Amino acid sequence: MEKNKSIDGLHVRTAKKSGAAKKPVATSNLPKLPEKKAKRAPAAKPVTKIAVKKVAPVEEPKVEEAVAESFLASDREEVNKSFVESVGAFEFDQLDDKETELKTTEKADKTEKPEKVKKPHKKRRIILTVLLSILGLLIIAATVLLIWGNDIISKITGGRDNIFGAIGALMSDTYEPLERSSSGRTNILAFGTSGYDMKGTEGTGSHDGAQLTDSIMVISLDQTTGDIAMLSLPRDLKASPTCTATGKINEVYWCNNMKGENEEAGAEALMKEVGSILGLDFQYYVHVNWQSLVTIVDKLGGIKVTLDEDIHDYNWTKAVYDAGVEYELNGQQALGLARARHGTTLGDFSRGNSQQKILIGIKNKIYEKNLSLGDIMDFAGVLGDNLRTDLSVSEMKTAAHLTFEFDLESMRQVSLLDWSRGIQFMTTSEINGISYVIPAAGVNRYQAIQEYVKTQFDSNIVVREQAKILILNGTDTVGLAATEQERLEGEDFVVKNIDNAPEGVYEGEYSVYVLSDDVPGTTAELEKLYNVTAKQELPANVSGYGYDIVIILGVEKPEETTEE
Repeated sequence: MEKNKSIDGLHVRTAKKSGAAKKPVATSNLPKLPEKKAKRAPAAKPVTKIAVKKVAPVEEPKVEEAVAESFLASDREEVNKSFVESVGAFEFDQLDDKETELKTTEKADKTEKPEKVKKPHKKRRIILTVLLSILGLLIIAATVLLIWGNDIISKITGGRDNIFGAIGALMSDTYEPLERSSSGRTNILAFGTSGYDMKGTEGTGSHDGAQLTDSIMVISLDQTTGDIAMLSLPRDLKASPTCTATGKINEVYWCNNMKGENEEAGAEALMKEVGSILGLDFQYYVHVNWQSLVTIVDKLGGIKVTLDEDIHDYNWTKAVYDAGVEYELNGQQALGLARARHGTTLGDFSRGNSQQKILIGIKNKIYEKNLSLGDIMDFAGVLGDNLRTDLSVSEMKTAAHLTFEFDLESMRQVSLLDWSRGIQFMTTSEINGISYVIPAAGVNRYQAIQEYVKTQFDSNIVVREQAKILILNGTDTVGLAATEQERLEGEDFVVKNIDNAPEGVYEGEYSVYVLSDDVPGTTAELEKLYNVTAKQELPANVSGYGYDIVIILGVEKPEETTEE
Protein backbone atom coordinates (compact mmCIF):
# COMPACT_ATOMS: atom_id res chain seq x y z
CA MET A 1 0.00 0.00 0.00
CA GLU A 2 1.30 3.37 -0.97
CA LYS A 3 1.69 6.27 1.38
CA ASN A 4 -0.46 9.37 0.89
CA LYS A 5 0.86 12.78 0.13
CA SER A 6 1.53 15.02 3.09
CA ILE A 7 -1.07 17.71 3.78
CA ASP A 8 -0.01 20.48 6.13
CA GLY A 9 2.27 18.12 7.93
CA LEU A 10 -0.41 15.44 8.47
CA HIS A 11 0.11 11.99 7.02
CA VAL A 12 -3.25 10.29 6.61
CA ARG A 13 -3.64 6.62 6.01
CA THR A 14 -6.87 5.82 4.14
CA ALA A 15 -8.64 2.76 2.94
CA LYS A 16 -7.95 1.78 -0.65
CA LYS A 17 -10.62 2.97 -3.02
CA SER A 18 -11.52 1.27 -6.23
CA GLY A 19 -11.09 3.35 -9.34
CA ALA A 20 -8.86 5.94 -7.60
CA ALA A 21 -6.60 8.20 -9.71
CA LYS A 22 -3.18 6.68 -10.38
CA LYS A 23 -0.17 8.13 -8.61
CA PRO A 24 2.31 9.98 -10.92
CA VAL A 25 5.51 8.00 -11.65
CA ALA A 26 8.89 9.75 -11.31
CA THR A 27 10.91 10.23 -14.57
CA SER A 28 14.03 12.08 -15.53
CA ASN A 29 11.86 14.93 -16.78
CA LEU A 30 9.44 17.05 -14.88
CA PRO A 31 6.20 15.17 -14.25
CA LYS A 32 3.13 16.10 -16.18
CA LEU A 33 0.50 17.82 -14.15
CA PRO A 34 -2.85 16.15 -14.09
CA GLU A 35 -5.04 17.61 -16.82
CA LYS A 36 -8.32 16.79 -15.00
CA LYS A 37 -9.34 16.69 -11.42
CA ALA A 38 -9.39 13.28 -9.91
CA LYS A 39 -12.89 11.89 -9.66
CA ARG A 40 -14.10 10.68 -6.30
CA ALA A 41 -14.85 7.03 -6.41
CA PRO A 42 -17.81 5.79 -4.38
CA ALA A 43 -16.81 4.29 -1.14
CA ALA A 44 -16.94 0.54 -1.04
CA LYS A 45 -17.98 0.60 2.61
CA PRO A 46 -19.19 3.42 4.79
CA VAL A 47 -16.48 4.70 7.01
CA THR A 48 -17.78 6.08 10.22
CA LYS A 49 -15.17 7.84 12.28
CA ILE A 50 -11.39 7.59 12.26
CA ALA A 51 -9.27 9.02 14.96
CA VAL A 52 -6.19 10.66 13.51
CA LYS A 53 -3.03 11.34 15.44
CA LYS A 54 -0.02 13.38 14.42
CA VAL A 55 2.88 11.22 13.32
CA ALA A 56 6.48 11.99 12.73
CA PRO A 57 7.43 12.89 9.15
CA VAL A 58 8.59 9.90 7.12
CA GLU A 59 11.58 10.24 4.89
CA GLU A 60 10.49 10.07 1.27
CA PRO A 61 12.53 8.69 -1.67
CA LYS A 62 14.92 11.18 -3.21
CA VAL A 63 13.20 11.02 -6.57
CA GLU A 64 9.95 12.27 -5.03
CA GLU A 65 11.83 15.04 -3.21
CA ALA A 66 13.29 16.24 -6.52
CA VAL A 67 9.90 16.21 -8.12
CA ALA A 68 8.30 18.07 -5.22
CA GLU A 69 11.02 20.74 -5.20
CA SER A 70 10.61 21.40 -8.87
CA PHE A 71 6.86 22.11 -8.64
CA LEU A 72 5.84 25.63 -9.18
CA ALA A 73 3.85 27.17 -6.39
CA SER A 74 0.75 27.39 -8.53
CA ASP A 75 1.12 23.81 -9.68
CA ARG A 76 1.56 22.66 -6.11
CA GLU A 77 -1.64 24.35 -5.13
CA GLU A 78 -3.42 22.68 -8.05
CA VAL A 79 -2.12 19.26 -7.03
CA ASN A 80 -3.06 19.84 -3.40
CA LYS A 81 -6.52 20.99 -4.49
CA SER A 82 -6.93 17.89 -6.63
CA PHE A 83 -5.83 15.70 -3.79
CA VAL A 84 -8.14 17.32 -1.28
CA GLU A 85 -11.07 16.76 -3.61
CA SER A 86 -10.12 13.12 -3.95
CA VAL A 87 -10.45 12.69 -0.21
CA GLY A 88 -13.43 15.06 0.15
CA ALA A 89 -15.45 12.30 1.76
CA PHE A 90 -13.67 13.15 5.02
CA GLU A 91 -14.65 15.92 7.48
CA PHE A 92 -12.31 17.05 10.23
CA ASP A 93 -13.81 17.92 13.60
CA GLN A 94 -11.86 18.99 16.61
CA LEU A 95 -12.50 16.54 19.42
CA ASP A 96 -10.41 18.21 22.09
CA ASP A 97 -6.97 19.73 22.58
CA LYS A 98 -5.25 16.39 22.05
CA GLU A 99 -7.46 14.59 19.57
CA THR A 100 -9.31 15.32 16.31
CA GLU A 101 -12.19 13.20 15.13
CA LEU A 102 -12.76 12.59 11.46
CA LYS A 103 -16.36 12.03 10.38
CA THR A 104 -17.42 10.64 7.08
CA THR A 105 -20.52 11.33 5.10
CA GLU A 106 -21.81 8.36 3.28
CA LYS A 107 -22.36 8.86 -0.43
CA ALA A 108 -25.73 7.89 -1.79
CA ASP A 109 -25.69 4.71 -3.77
CA LYS A 110 -27.63 4.24 -6.96
CA THR A 111 -30.18 2.35 -4.84
CA GLU A 112 -30.91 4.58 -1.81
CA LYS A 113 -31.32 2.81 1.45
CA PRO A 114 -34.30 3.87 3.62
CA GLU A 115 -33.45 5.98 6.59
CA LYS A 116 -33.41 4.22 9.89
CA VAL A 117 -36.56 5.00 11.96
CA LYS A 118 -35.67 6.74 15.16
CA LYS A 119 -37.10 5.26 18.32
CA PRO A 120 -39.51 7.54 20.21
CA HIS A 121 -38.07 9.52 23.00
CA LYS A 122 -38.67 8.01 26.44
CA LYS A 123 -40.97 10.88 27.51
CA ARG A 124 -42.96 10.56 24.32
CA ARG A 125 -43.43 6.85 24.96
CA ILE A 126 -44.75 7.61 28.46
CA ILE A 127 -47.20 10.25 27.17
CA LEU A 128 -48.40 7.89 24.44
CA THR A 129 -48.96 5.13 26.99
CA VAL A 130 -50.94 7.46 29.25
CA LEU A 131 -53.11 8.69 26.37
CA LEU A 132 -53.83 5.15 25.23
CA SER A 133 -54.75 4.17 28.79
CA ILE A 134 -57.13 7.12 29.10
CA LEU A 135 -58.70 6.29 25.75
CA GLY A 136 -59.16 2.70 26.84
CA LEU A 137 -60.80 3.78 30.08
CA LEU A 138 -63.13 6.13 28.18
CA ILE A 139 -64.16 3.33 25.85
CA ILE A 140 -64.81 1.02 28.79
CA ALA A 141 -66.74 3.76 30.63
CA ALA A 142 -68.81 4.54 27.54
CA THR A 143 -69.60 0.86 27.08
CA VAL A 144 -70.60 0.45 30.73
CA LEU A 145 -72.69 3.64 30.52
CA LEU A 146 -74.48 2.38 27.43
CA ILE A 147 -75.22 -0.98 29.03
CA TRP A 148 -76.24 0.63 32.32
CA GLY A 149 -78.34 3.30 30.61
CA ASN A 150 -79.98 0.78 28.32
CA ASP A 151 -80.85 -1.39 31.31
CA ILE A 152 -82.40 1.54 33.19
CA ILE A 153 -84.42 2.78 30.23
CA SER A 154 -85.58 -0.73 29.38
CA LYS A 155 -86.72 -1.25 32.97
CA ILE A 156 -88.51 2.09 33.26
CA THR A 157 -90.33 1.77 29.95
CA GLY A 158 -91.06 -1.94 30.26
CA GLY A 159 -88.83 -2.73 27.28
CA ARG A 160 -90.57 -0.21 25.00
CA ASP A 161 -87.46 1.94 24.58
CA ASN A 162 -83.67 1.66 24.74
CA ILE A 163 -80.58 3.83 25.13
CA PHE A 164 -80.34 4.59 21.43
CA GLY A 165 -83.91 5.83 21.32
CA ALA A 166 -83.12 7.96 24.37
CA ILE A 167 -80.01 9.46 22.76
CA GLY A 168 -81.94 10.22 19.58
CA ALA A 169 -84.75 11.86 21.55
CA LEU A 170 -82.41 13.95 23.67
CA MET A 171 -80.40 15.13 20.67
CA SER A 172 -83.51 16.15 18.77
CA ASP A 173 -84.69 19.75 19.10
CA THR A 174 -88.34 18.76 18.64
CA TYR A 175 -90.91 17.51 21.14
CA GLU A 176 -93.30 14.67 20.50
CA PRO A 177 -96.82 15.72 21.58
CA LEU A 178 -98.40 13.66 24.33
CA GLU A 179 -101.52 11.69 23.52
CA ARG A 180 -104.83 13.39 24.34
CA SER A 181 -108.28 12.24 25.39
CA SER A 182 -111.48 13.30 23.61
CA SER A 183 -111.61 16.34 25.92
CA GLY A 184 -108.23 17.47 24.64
CA ARG A 185 -106.39 16.76 27.92
CA THR A 186 -103.70 14.23 28.79
CA ASN A 187 -104.59 12.04 31.78
CA ILE A 188 -101.88 10.15 33.68
CA LEU A 189 -102.55 7.62 36.43
CA ALA A 190 -99.80 7.72 39.07
CA PHE A 191 -99.90 4.96 41.68
CA GLY A 192 -97.54 3.81 44.38
CA THR A 193 -96.81 0.51 46.08
CA SER A 194 -94.97 -0.04 49.35
CA GLY A 195 -91.51 -1.51 49.74
CA TYR A 196 -88.02 -0.44 48.74
CA ASP A 197 -88.10 -2.20 45.38
CA MET A 198 -90.71 -3.45 42.96
CA LYS A 199 -90.90 -6.76 44.87
CA GLY A 200 -92.06 -4.96 48.01
CA THR A 201 -88.95 -5.55 50.13
CA GLU A 202 -89.11 -3.91 53.56
CA GLY A 203 -86.21 -4.30 55.95
CA THR A 204 -85.28 -7.98 56.06
CA GLY A 205 -88.07 -9.23 53.83
CA SER A 206 -91.25 -8.41 51.97
CA HIS A 207 -94.82 -8.26 53.23
CA ASP A 208 -98.03 -9.66 51.76
CA GLY A 209 -99.48 -6.26 50.90
CA ALA A 210 -96.41 -4.95 49.11
CA GLN A 211 -98.17 -4.85 45.74
CA LEU A 212 -101.32 -3.15 47.02
CA THR A 213 -101.60 0.42 45.79
CA ASP A 214 -101.20 2.69 48.84
CA SER A 215 -101.71 5.79 46.72
CA ILE A 216 -103.73 6.43 43.57
CA MET A 217 -103.45 9.85 41.97
CA VAL A 218 -104.74 11.32 38.72
CA ILE A 219 -102.71 14.03 36.97
CA SER A 220 -104.56 15.80 34.17
CA LEU A 221 -102.90 18.44 31.99
CA ASP A 222 -103.72 20.63 29.02
CA GLN A 223 -100.69 20.91 26.73
CA THR A 224 -102.06 24.09 25.15
CA THR A 225 -103.06 26.18 28.16
CA GLY A 226 -100.69 24.68 30.73
CA ASP A 227 -103.48 23.86 33.16
CA ILE A 228 -102.64 20.99 35.55
CA ALA A 229 -104.97 19.34 38.06
CA MET A 230 -104.42 16.52 40.58
CA LEU A 231 -106.99 14.28 42.24
CA SER A 232 -106.46 11.41 44.69
CA LEU A 233 -108.66 8.37 45.31
CA PRO A 234 -108.78 6.60 48.70
CA ARG A 235 -107.33 3.11 48.70
CA ASP A 236 -110.37 1.72 50.57
CA LEU A 237 -112.80 2.78 47.83
CA LYS A 238 -115.15 -0.09 47.02
CA ALA A 239 -114.46 -1.24 43.47
CA SER A 240 -115.70 -3.79 40.99
CA PRO A 241 -115.24 -7.42 42.12
CA THR A 242 -111.54 -8.29 42.45
CA CYS A 243 -109.63 -11.49 43.11
CA THR A 244 -110.49 -11.32 46.83
CA ALA A 245 -113.68 -11.10 48.84
CA THR A 246 -112.77 -7.60 49.99
CA GLY A 247 -113.07 -5.88 46.63
CA LYS A 248 -111.19 -2.64 47.32
CA ILE A 249 -109.58 -0.54 44.63
CA ASN A 250 -106.10 -1.00 46.08
CA GLU A 251 -106.26 -4.71 45.12
CA VAL A 252 -106.86 -4.22 41.39
CA TYR A 253 -103.20 -3.82 40.36
CA TRP A 254 -102.05 -6.73 42.52
CA CYS A 255 -104.82 -9.07 41.31
CA ASN A 256 -103.66 -8.61 37.72
CA ASN A 257 -99.93 -8.67 38.51
CA MET A 258 -99.83 -11.07 41.46
CA LYS A 259 -96.42 -12.54 40.67
CA GLY A 260 -94.92 -9.22 39.66
CA GLU A 261 -94.27 -10.44 36.12
CA ASN A 262 -96.96 -8.51 34.25
CA GLU A 263 -96.63 -4.84 35.10
CA GLU A 264 -98.59 -3.71 32.05
CA ALA A 265 -101.61 -5.94 32.79
CA GLY A 266 -101.81 -4.69 36.36
CA ALA A 267 -101.49 -1.04 35.33
CA GLU A 268 -104.06 -1.29 32.54
CA ALA A 269 -106.59 -2.98 34.85
CA LEU A 270 -106.18 -0.17 37.39
CA MET A 271 -106.50 2.52 34.70
CA LYS A 272 -109.74 0.93 33.51
CA GLU A 273 -111.21 0.78 37.02
CA VAL A 274 -110.29 4.36 37.95
CA GLY A 275 -111.49 5.58 34.55
CA SER A 276 -114.92 4.00 35.04
CA ILE A 277 -115.28 5.69 38.44
CA LEU A 278 -114.20 9.18 37.36
CA GLY A 279 -115.42 9.10 33.75
CA LEU A 280 -111.91 9.58 32.32
CA ASP A 281 -109.78 8.04 29.59
CA PHE A 282 -106.15 7.51 30.60
CA GLN A 283 -103.29 7.86 28.17
CA TYR A 284 -100.38 6.90 30.45
CA TYR A 285 -99.46 5.45 33.83
CA VAL A 286 -96.53 5.91 36.22
CA HIS A 287 -95.80 3.38 38.99
CA VAL A 288 -93.40 4.24 41.83
CA ASN A 289 -92.54 2.79 45.25
CA TRP A 290 -91.25 4.02 48.60
CA GLN A 291 -87.57 4.01 47.69
CA SER A 292 -88.03 6.44 44.81
CA LEU A 293 -89.72 8.97 47.12
CA VAL A 294 -87.14 8.64 49.91
CA THR A 295 -84.13 8.87 47.60
CA ILE A 296 -85.42 11.73 45.45
CA VAL A 297 -86.25 13.87 48.49
CA ASP A 298 -82.85 13.16 50.07
CA LYS A 299 -80.98 13.85 46.82
CA LEU A 300 -82.75 17.20 46.62
CA GLY A 301 -81.61 18.04 50.13
CA GLY A 302 -85.14 17.92 51.54
CA ILE A 303 -88.43 19.57 50.55
CA LYS A 304 -90.71 22.20 52.12
CA VAL A 305 -94.38 21.40 52.79
CA THR A 306 -97.26 23.42 54.25
CA LEU A 307 -100.41 21.46 55.08
CA ASP A 308 -104.05 22.54 55.07
CA GLU A 309 -104.94 20.55 58.18
CA ASP A 310 -103.33 19.20 61.36
CA ILE A 311 -101.85 15.72 61.13
CA HIS A 312 -100.99 14.15 64.51
CA ASP A 313 -100.18 10.51 63.80
CA TYR A 314 -98.19 9.77 66.96
CA ASN A 315 -98.48 5.97 66.99
CA TRP A 316 -98.13 4.79 63.38
CA THR A 317 -96.00 6.94 61.08
CA LYS A 318 -94.86 9.49 63.73
CA ALA A 319 -95.97 12.25 61.34
CA VAL A 320 -96.95 15.21 63.54
CA TYR A 321 -97.52 18.53 61.74
CA ASP A 322 -99.72 21.58 62.25
CA ALA A 323 -101.71 23.28 59.51
CA GLY A 324 -100.36 26.48 58.02
CA VAL A 325 -96.77 25.89 59.20
CA GLU A 326 -93.97 25.35 56.68
CA TYR A 327 -91.93 22.22 57.44
CA GLU A 328 -88.73 20.96 55.82
CA LEU A 329 -88.77 17.19 55.42
CA ASN A 330 -86.10 14.61 54.58
CA GLY A 331 -86.85 11.42 52.66
CA GLN A 332 -88.06 9.31 55.57
CA GLN A 333 -90.17 12.15 56.96
CA ALA A 334 -91.77 12.71 53.56
CA LEU A 335 -92.55 8.98 53.40
CA GLY A 336 -94.12 9.08 56.87
CA LEU A 337 -96.34 12.01 55.87
CA ALA A 338 -97.30 10.30 52.60
CA ARG A 339 -98.52 7.24 54.55
CA ALA A 340 -100.23 9.04 57.46
CA ARG A 341 -104.01 8.62 57.70
CA HIS A 342 -104.43 8.26 61.48
CA GLY A 343 -104.67 11.41 63.53
CA THR A 344 -106.17 13.27 60.56
CA THR A 345 -109.52 14.85 59.82
CA LEU A 346 -110.41 12.92 56.67
CA GLY A 347 -108.33 9.73 56.87
CA ASP A 348 -107.42 8.50 53.38
CA PHE A 349 -108.57 11.79 51.86
CA SER A 350 -106.14 13.65 54.14
CA ARG A 351 -103.39 11.27 53.08
CA GLY A 352 -104.13 11.89 49.41
CA ASN A 353 -103.99 15.64 50.00
CA SER A 354 -100.61 15.24 51.79
CA GLN A 355 -99.23 13.22 48.88
CA GLN A 356 -100.17 16.01 46.51
CA LYS A 357 -98.43 18.53 48.80
CA ILE A 358 -95.28 16.37 48.72
CA LEU A 359 -95.36 16.23 44.93
CA ILE A 360 -95.62 20.03 44.78
CA GLY A 361 -92.73 20.30 47.26
CA ILE A 362 -90.54 18.09 45.05
CA LYS A 363 -91.44 20.17 42.01
CA ASN A 364 -90.55 23.42 43.81
CA LYS A 365 -87.19 22.07 45.02
CA ILE A 366 -86.20 20.86 41.55
CA TYR A 367 -86.85 24.37 40.27
CA GLU A 368 -84.74 25.90 43.04
CA LYS A 369 -81.83 23.47 42.82
CA ASN A 370 -79.34 23.42 39.97
CA LEU A 371 -78.98 19.66 39.58
CA SER A 372 -75.50 18.35 38.84
CA LEU A 373 -74.74 15.52 36.44
CA GLY A 374 -74.10 13.29 39.45
CA ASP A 375 -77.54 14.08 40.87
CA ILE A 376 -79.20 13.26 37.56
CA MET A 377 -77.27 9.98 37.29
CA ASP A 378 -78.27 9.07 40.85
CA PHE A 379 -81.91 9.83 40.08
CA ALA A 380 -81.74 7.72 36.94
CA GLY A 381 -80.24 4.80 38.84
CA VAL A 382 -82.85 4.93 41.59
CA LEU A 383 -85.77 5.38 39.21
CA GLY A 384 -84.55 2.50 37.08
CA ASP A 385 -85.27 0.09 39.92
CA ASN A 386 -88.24 1.90 41.39
CA LEU A 387 -90.30 3.36 38.55
CA ARG A 388 -92.31 1.88 35.69
CA THR A 389 -94.23 3.73 32.98
CA ASP A 390 -95.60 3.36 29.48
CA LEU A 391 -94.27 6.78 28.50
CA SER A 392 -91.57 6.59 25.83
CA VAL A 393 -88.32 8.51 26.32
CA SER A 394 -89.47 11.07 23.75
CA GLU A 395 -92.72 11.56 25.66
CA MET A 396 -90.82 11.85 28.94
CA LYS A 397 -88.73 14.58 27.34
CA THR A 398 -91.92 16.39 26.31
CA ALA A 399 -93.41 16.05 29.78
CA ALA A 400 -90.24 17.44 31.36
CA HIS A 401 -90.26 20.33 28.88
CA LEU A 402 -93.88 21.13 29.69
CA THR A 403 -93.17 21.30 33.42
CA PHE A 404 -90.72 24.12 32.71
CA GLU A 405 -93.09 25.84 30.29
CA PHE A 406 -96.14 25.66 32.55
CA ASP A 407 -96.87 27.85 35.54
CA LEU A 408 -96.80 25.08 38.11
CA GLU A 409 -97.59 27.53 40.89
CA SER A 410 -101.17 27.31 39.65
CA MET A 411 -101.22 23.49 39.85
CA ARG A 412 -104.62 22.65 41.30
CA GLN A 413 -105.62 20.10 43.93
CA VAL A 414 -109.07 18.62 43.35
CA SER A 415 -110.75 16.90 46.28
CA LEU A 416 -113.83 14.67 46.38
CA LEU A 417 -114.29 15.33 50.10
CA ASP A 418 -113.65 18.70 51.69
CA TRP A 419 -116.10 19.62 54.45
CA SER A 420 -114.62 23.09 54.84
CA ARG A 421 -115.65 23.93 51.28
CA GLY A 422 -118.91 22.03 51.27
CA ILE A 423 -117.57 19.32 48.94
CA GLN A 424 -118.81 15.83 49.84
CA PHE A 425 -118.87 13.34 47.01
CA MET A 426 -117.57 10.46 49.17
CA THR A 427 -118.46 8.91 52.50
CA THR A 428 -117.57 5.87 54.60
CA SER A 429 -119.68 2.77 55.13
CA GLU A 430 -119.39 -0.70 56.67
CA ILE A 431 -120.46 -3.59 54.46
CA ASN A 432 -120.37 -7.18 55.76
CA GLY A 433 -118.11 -6.08 58.58
CA ILE A 434 -115.59 -4.39 56.24
CA SER A 435 -115.01 -0.64 56.23
CA TYR A 436 -115.22 1.01 52.80
CA VAL A 437 -115.24 4.40 51.14
CA ILE A 438 -118.22 4.72 48.80
CA PRO A 439 -119.88 7.50 46.73
CA ALA A 440 -122.12 9.78 48.81
CA ALA A 441 -124.95 8.89 46.39
CA GLY A 442 -124.56 5.18 47.17
CA VAL A 443 -122.51 2.14 46.16
CA ASN A 444 -121.45 2.26 42.48
CA ARG A 445 -123.32 5.57 41.89
CA TYR A 446 -120.64 7.69 40.26
CA GLN A 447 -122.65 10.13 38.09
CA ALA A 448 -122.29 13.15 40.39
CA ILE A 449 -118.58 12.41 40.80
CA GLN A 450 -118.07 12.21 37.04
CA GLU A 451 -119.87 15.52 36.42
CA TYR A 452 -117.78 17.21 39.08
CA VAL A 453 -114.51 15.79 37.74
CA LYS A 454 -115.43 16.91 34.23
CA THR A 455 -115.79 20.51 35.34
CA GLN A 456 -112.66 20.45 37.53
CA PHE A 457 -110.52 19.02 34.74
CA ASP A 458 -111.60 21.75 32.32
CA SER A 459 -109.05 24.35 31.23
CA ASN A 460 -111.62 27.17 31.37
CA ILE A 461 -111.60 28.70 34.84
CA VAL A 462 -115.20 29.84 34.43
CA VAL A 463 -116.26 26.21 33.98
CA ARG A 464 -114.12 25.06 36.92
CA GLU A 465 -115.41 27.66 39.39
CA GLN A 466 -119.09 27.09 38.50
CA ALA A 467 -119.99 30.45 40.03
CA LYS A 468 -123.75 30.76 40.64
CA ILE A 469 -124.89 33.91 38.85
CA LEU A 470 -128.15 35.89 39.27
CA ILE A 471 -129.14 38.42 36.55
CA LEU A 472 -131.59 41.21 37.45
CA ASN A 473 -133.22 43.52 34.91
CA GLY A 474 -133.30 47.05 36.27
CA THR A 475 -134.67 48.65 33.07
CA ASP A 476 -138.08 48.96 31.43
CA THR A 477 -136.98 46.80 28.49
CA VAL A 478 -138.83 43.47 28.65
CA GLY A 479 -136.75 40.30 28.16
CA LEU A 480 -133.37 42.00 28.63
CA ALA A 481 -132.30 39.59 31.42
CA ALA A 482 -133.18 36.51 29.32
CA THR A 483 -131.16 37.87 26.42
CA GLU A 484 -128.14 38.40 28.69
CA GLN A 485 -128.53 34.90 30.16
CA GLU A 486 -128.29 33.35 26.71
CA ARG A 487 -125.21 35.41 25.96
CA LEU A 488 -123.39 34.44 29.17
CA GLU A 489 -124.24 30.75 28.95
CA GLY A 490 -122.74 30.79 25.46
CA GLU A 491 -119.49 31.86 27.17
CA ASP A 492 -119.74 28.93 29.66
CA PHE A 493 -120.94 31.04 32.61
CA VAL A 494 -123.46 29.35 34.93
CA VAL A 495 -126.60 31.49 35.23
CA LYS A 496 -128.76 30.05 37.99
CA ASN A 497 -131.64 32.52 37.78
CA ILE A 498 -132.98 35.72 36.17
CA ASP A 499 -135.52 38.24 37.53
CA ASN A 500 -136.56 41.89 37.56
CA ALA A 501 -134.73 44.16 39.94
CA PRO A 502 -136.76 45.90 42.68
CA GLU A 503 -138.09 49.32 41.75
CA GLY A 504 -135.41 51.94 41.74
CA VAL A 505 -132.91 53.71 39.61
CA TYR A 506 -129.96 51.61 38.47
CA GLU A 507 -127.38 53.61 36.65
CA GLY A 508 -124.81 51.91 34.52
CA GLU A 509 -125.54 49.44 31.79
CA TYR A 510 -123.85 46.59 33.71
CA SER A 511 -123.11 46.42 37.42
CA VAL A 512 -121.32 43.33 38.84
CA TYR A 513 -121.50 42.46 42.56
CA VAL A 514 -119.26 39.65 43.90
CA LEU A 515 -120.47 37.94 47.09
CA SER A 516 -117.91 35.06 47.32
CA ASP A 517 -114.13 34.85 47.56
CA ASP A 518 -114.07 31.49 45.76
CA VAL A 519 -114.73 32.80 42.23
CA PRO A 520 -111.83 35.13 41.35
CA GLY A 521 -111.48 33.72 37.83
CA THR A 522 -115.14 34.26 36.95
CA THR A 523 -115.02 37.76 38.43
CA ALA A 524 -112.03 38.67 36.29
CA GLU A 525 -113.72 37.36 33.15
CA LEU A 526 -116.91 39.38 33.79
CA GLU A 527 -114.90 42.54 34.45
CA LYS A 528 -113.17 42.02 31.13
CA LEU A 529 -116.43 41.30 29.31
CA TYR A 530 -118.32 44.34 30.64
CA ASN A 531 -115.32 46.66 31.05
CA VAL A 532 -116.26 47.42 34.64
CA THR A 533 -114.85 46.97 38.13
CA ALA A 534 -116.71 44.52 40.36
CA LYS A 535 -118.29 45.79 43.59
CA GLN A 536 -118.63 44.04 46.93
CA GLU A 537 -121.87 45.45 48.40
CA LEU A 538 -125.29 45.17 46.78
CA PRO A 539 -127.86 48.01 46.84
CA ALA A 540 -129.85 47.92 50.05
CA ASN A 541 -133.06 46.78 48.36
CA VAL A 542 -131.43 43.85 46.50
CA SER A 543 -130.89 40.35 47.95
CA GLY A 544 -128.21 38.02 46.64
CA TYR A 545 -128.63 35.13 49.06
CA GLY A 546 -127.47 31.79 47.65
CA TYR A 547 -125.52 33.32 44.77
CA ASP A 548 -121.85 34.04 44.16
CA ILE A 549 -122.35 36.92 41.72
CA VAL A 550 -125.25 39.30 40.99
CA ILE A 551 -125.43 41.24 37.72
CA ILE A 552 -127.85 44.21 37.50
CA LEU A 553 -128.75 45.54 34.09
CA GLY A 554 -129.41 49.26 34.33
CA VAL A 555 -129.79 52.37 32.24
CA GLU A 556 -126.67 53.68 30.67
CA LYS A 557 -125.95 57.05 32.16
CA PRO A 558 -126.27 59.72 29.46
CA GLU A 559 -123.22 61.75 28.66
CA GLU A 560 -123.26 65.22 30.18
CA THR A 561 -123.72 68.08 27.71
CA THR A 562 -122.73 71.69 28.18
CA GLU A 563 -125.06 74.52 27.06
CA GLU A 564 -123.58 77.27 24.96
